[in-house]
Amino acid sequence: MFGLSELVIILIVVIAVIAVKKGPELVRSAGKSARILKAEARATQDPQPAPQVIPGEVVEPGERSRETGTA
Repeated sequence: MFGLSELVIILIVVIAVIAVKKGPELVRSAGKSARILKAEARATQDPQPAPQVIPGEVVEPGERSRETGTA
């Protein structure tokens, strides 16, 4: 039938055919995953920005709001 060397050559040809069809898709997917991983790693290393305080009117509990007329 077939010897070991023939089977190895057939296996290499089959892998090459599959790689030609699926190769670009696999590389694209791996690149996208690497970009996501890098972005997440950068986000965990960057300190969170301090919340900005917006000056405004302080409404005490129980006071009625002048604009809406509600408590």
